[in-house]
Amino acid sequence: MALTSKEKAVVLIANAIAAYSIYSEKGSKLESNSMIDFILKAVPEELKSEISMDLIDEVFEYVSKAHLELS
Repeated sequence: MALTSKEKAVVLIANAIAAYSIYSEKGSKLESNSMIDFILKAVPEELKSEISMDLIDEVFEYVSKAHLELS
């Protein structure tokens, strides 16, 4: 079963959020000043049409809530 374009976008957003958080915690200097810029740079051009601020917010909220529940 292949992932849809939207599912692929969600995976990439979640992965970018995790990577950004790890880099930030380690104090690494990031080329992107914001998480949004980092996410947009991580998503390939062919999937950018699937990305919206609402989707990024929804994924961020879910990832944050899931992380808190594990703590």
